[in-house]
Amino acid sequence: MGSEVILIVFYVIILIYSIILHEISHGVIALWLGDVTAKYAGRLTLNPRTHIDPIGSILVPGMLLLASMGQMAFGWAKPVPYNPHNLRNQKWGELAVALAGPAINIFIATLAVILSQAIALSSVVKEEIIRNFRNWSEVGQILSGSLESIFFLLLVYIVFWNIVLALFNLIPIPPLDGSKILYSVFPIDIKVKVFLEQYGFFILLFVIFFFGSGIQTLLSWGISTFFNFML
Repeated sequence: MGSEVILIVFYVIILIYSIILHEISHGVIALWLGDVTAKYAGRLTLNPRTHIDPIGSILVPGMLLLASMGQMAFGWAKPVPYNPHNLRNQKWGELAVALAGPAINIFIATLAVILSQAIALSSVVKEEIIRNFRNWSEVGQILSGSLESIFFLLLVYIVFWNIVLALFNLIPIPPLDGSKILYSVFPIDIKVKVFLEQYGFFILLFVIFFFGSGIQTLLSWGISTFFNFML
């Protein structure tokens, strides 16, 4: 039981820092493009206390973990602020800032895949770990105190959460990054933008509720693709 709790703790910690790095990347690119809002707000830091949202970072993930018996968690951090009017490139600046979050998540997942190739484990053991990475009791037995297996499992968690965050945030509905990408690429009427920004969260909940299977298929495809690279 103790090992299962430790695995869940690592599972959640990796989720939290994956979200934090996602948010910081927005501020870093905004700073690179001339906007100092995030820097002066003290948000370009890995200190979780600066980014934690009581509801999105604690309450929601905690309730999901309890409801799913440790199988599922999701959450969000406080959005890193930036002022698009300060960006040097007014045409593509917002697009660059929006893409920064998903891009850093994909980069981290790719780095984890590369590191996984250096771990001296048989493909059979790696496949067993991937197949059971959220089956806490089963994966705990597979690890059997092996440092190589433990490290590989942590890399699996990193790949899982970062691909989930990258793909989910690309959905073109506010407040997700995909909406900013949509605005930058297509000429969206200002009234439509105002409507989407005002009711985007409720639209997103509607899409998740009625089209959740499609989103799940997309996420599963991305996760499976990266897991296959790990093998």
